[in-house]
Amino acid sequence: MNVHAHIVPALGAIPLQKLAAEDLNTMYAALLEGGRRDGKGGLHPRTVAYIHMILKHALSDAVKWGAANRNPADAAEPPRVRARHQLKVWNADELRRFLRHVEKDRLYAAWLLSATTGARRGELLGLRWQDVDLDAATAAISQTLLSVGFKVSVGQPKTGRGCRQVALFDAAVQALRHHRTRMEAECAIRGVSLNNDAFIFTKEDGAPVHPDRFSELFDLHLKAAGLPRIRLHDLRHTHATLGLAAGIHPKIMSERLGHSSISITLDTYSHAIPGMQKEAAERMSALLFEKPLVPAETPLVAAK
Repeated sequence: MNVHAHIVPALGAIPLQKLAAEDLNTMYAALLEGGRRDGKGGLHPRTVAYIHMILKHALSDAVKWGAANRNPADAAEPPRVRARHQLKVWNADELRRFLRHVEKDRLYAAWLLSATTGARRGELLGLRWQDVDLDAATAAISQTLLSVGFKVSVGQPKTGRGCRQVALFDAAVQALRHHRTRMEAECAIRGVSLNNDAFIFTKEDGAPVHPDRFSELFDLHLKAAGLPRIRLHDLRHTHATLGLAAGIHPKIMSERLGHSSISITLDTYSHAIPGMQKEAAERMSALLFEKPLVPAETPLVAAK
């Protein structure tokens, strides 16, 4: 999405051999000033820095393949990104309280999937019935519902690995089966059938749930439940944090989240789990010192 929306319009007409760091810097400045597609200002420095990384990797490949003599991104000056704010997440008890609070809500299955898959808001709302296999307990994330200028459109996931298959909890499968039964009843009232290519989560009239409205509903629910204030996106962080703390391998969690690399997962979440370093030290200690480092000698058997 970033390639077609930002990189190609700014740099597509420049021959690869003539592309210079100055061209990249000019593009970065333009994106910071007015790069938003809705025309309401510039992109966040973190987004521009991410675009720089995309370019840097692509141009590095061009040098490797002999299509370019140098990588102009090496001399470019992308915006500096300030350190991330400390993540705000719920603990397991707080997440259970939230799920109990929304258990009777019409969109309960959406809240449950948001909490147990790590899907982004748009990825969740972009799910269609053809994307889930309830018998196999899997969901294929292949598109995202976007809000641009408050208009809803369908786009691609944030990263190349954003297209992924996620294993579903048993509770999520049950909630989706119940939700489908309700959706079929609502469609029958409107005199239509529930198509397999329809969005899973819609309003009662069948229209898509607007991403911004979904966030508003989340805020209303957590206030009513008296829970600590977090963003809807922080349910994704909560899923990752609780999963890693429970011992799920970072590689698996990275795949569930659709991160472009496992390093992003580790950089984002390792500091949010203070016990991981201590646990690692304890495991290494047990491996090295609580068991014999050299196997005990086998007693010699006297020859007959």
